[in-house]
Amino acid sequence: MDEKFHVFMETVDERFRSFVSQIDGYLTENGCKRDIKLQKSGYVVSYVLNSGKKALATLISRKTGMKLRIYPEHIQEYQSFLDSLPEKAKKEIRKASVCKRLINPDDCNPKCVMGYTFVLDGVQYQKCRYMAFQPALSEENYPYIKQFLEKELRAGFKMAGFPKDPG
Repeated sequence: MDEKFHVFMETVDERFRSFVSQIDGYLTENGCKRDIKLQKSGYVVSYVLNSGKKALATLISRKTGMKLRIYPEHIQEYQSFLDSLPEKAKKEIRKASVCKRLINPDDCNPKCVMGYTFVLDGVQYQKCRYMAFQPALSEENYPYIKQFLEKELRAGFKMAGFPKDPG
């Protein structure tokens, strides 16, 4: 464990350390590069796939606690998974900001990366990439956070033509 990550882990609530460590290990073992930055609100730890420049996930500190922002670039490949999420998680996804750029590209900063169009419980949504999939770390959320990351990695490897299937 590098020094920066060790310092970051000291700031993580004790209840979440084991899970954060598991997620870190899983993502780094499956080809993600870890990037740690200190911001006003605390540490931001991003995981970028070596095959690209976009982050797969980012651990962020908020007043409400630590969250894992997931950037599911391949959500179309497994969007039925969203229907299996706990109701509380679905509610957070539904209340996330609409992606202005998807609705009208002139309504948002042209440098902003577009959000996601997906179906949840039979309803189509167009949500901001920075707000849509941002579950709080909690024991209730751990299983589906891990499944979400696994599905995104699998879809990404499949789309890139890699023979390796993340485990």
